[in-house]
Parts: sequence; C-alpha cells; structure tokens
Amino acid sequence: MKKFKIYYILHFLISIILILVTSNCQTENWKSHRQEYSSGVIANNAMVVSAHPLASKVGMGILKKGGNAIDAAIAVQFALSVVYPAAGNIGGGGFMVIRKYDSRIYSLDFREKAPLKGSRDMYLDSNGQVIEDLSRIGHFASGVPGVVDGMEKAHQKFGTIEWTELIQPAIDLARNGFPLTRKEAVGLNNNRKAFIEANTISPDFVLKEEWIASDTIRYADLAETLVRIKNNKRAGFYEGHTADLIVAEMQRGDGLISYEEVGLFAVLWCK
Repeated sequence: MKKFKIYYILHFLISIILILVTSNCQTENWKSHRQEYSSGVIANNAMVVSAHPLASKVGMGILKKGGNAIDAAIAVQFALSVVYPAAGNIGGGGFMVIRKYDSRIYSLDFREKAPLKGSRDMYLDSNGQVIEDLSRIGHFASGVPGVVDGMEKAHQKFGTIEWTELIQPAIDLARNGFPLTRKEAVGLNNNRKAFIEANTISPDFVLKEEWIASDTIRYADLAETLVRIKNNKRAGFYEGHTADLIVAEMQRGDGLISYEEVGLFAVLWCK
C-alpha cells in the first residue's frame, strides 16, 4: 500500500445541496437539459443537486432504493470526494442543516479543527508578515478532517440505508475510474505544480502532464481508504492504517497533526 497522499488542499468545505421537493429528475439527461436546469426544475417526489452529475446520480440511486435525504447526502458526499473533491472531500469538513417533516431543525458541525500545535502567528514570518500561501496549500494548511465523523454521526441519527451501501458507489468510481469534464481536466493541469510541491510523495495522477476532457482517471489509493471507511466506519479513518498514513505524511512534511488528535476528533450536534 502506498503512503498517504493529500489529494486536494484539505481545508475546503463540502458543498452538498440536497433538496427534497415534490421525482423523476433524471440526472442521466443533464446535458440535454442545461437550459431547463438553468431556469429551475420541478420534480414530483425528490431531486438531488450537487456539484457533479455523477455524484447527483449516486444520490438519486439511494433515494430510489428507499433512502431518505440524509442517506442520499452521505452517499453524495463520498461520491464527490472522488469525482469533484474541491466540492466535497474526506480531508475537509463542513456543516449540515436538517429540517424534519415536523419542522424540527438540527445542525451538525463537522468542520475540520486546527491542530493542537497550531498558534496565532503560525502563518507569519519573523517580521510579522504573512507568508504567502502557507495557510492555503500544504501541510500547514491542513486541519484535522471532520467529514468522515460527521457523516457517520448523521447516519447514526437519521440514516435508514446500510452504511456500506452508501459508501460503495464512491469506491466503484475511484476504483473503476470516470471521465473527466473539461473543467476538471483544466483544474488538474493548472494545479499540477501545487500537487507536486504540497506532497512528499507525488500522487499518481500528476504523472500525466496534460489531462484532456473525457480522459478516464482512477484513484486506487483513495478507493482503498474508502473501503476501510466502508468496513469500519469512523474507525476506518481516524484509527488504524489510515490514521497511521495521515500522521506519517504530516511528519514527513513537517505538519502539525498528531495521531492523538486524529483519534479524538468529535463533531457537534446543535438543535
């Protein structure tokens, strides 16, 4: 197993919008209905909206199995960590607001946390000036990730579909690959230098210098990480092999995250 790789800058918030309205919004036809989507869509039972059509398709699949909005949101989150990690990844964090049918409202704070060794002036030089990009790219820009813990806690409280069924679509996408959109190909190319400089071990996808739209990309290491999350839930990420890999990468790159604080991460429920 290769050592842990930071696939994207870890401080992104997840961006999932799951709207329950009143079904049959077929994400497969998204290309032929761009104009309709730009002016809004009305569905009969439910719809899923996310930053990538493949992730939305995963969410719709969960709803069609009888899952609820939280089940679909969890599946979409993990799918986005593969197909569009800038909008949702397992190395970041975020917030979830849930409104139940009886008008009760819940909020879940699973935003990533600053390392215990972090300090007020950690991004300043000896003259008190900001060090460019130190807070944005690389090991010093990384907080203790909250997504996996947040998704498990949401599932514990409101989930109805088996956890394994929610993670498997993301594993399939990472392992089997998917075609890049033009925007994704441009993003990979434009950020190639940052990927190389921010990692102590270069990710496999930077071996290809120029990506183009429709190229198939695969993330074998990410697939294995998702398998551990599928089989062991929270413990598959914050403990054991994955936690070892995270801390090892931090140590190689002079990062601040320790094994202890990875294991202690906990989300906050607010009613």
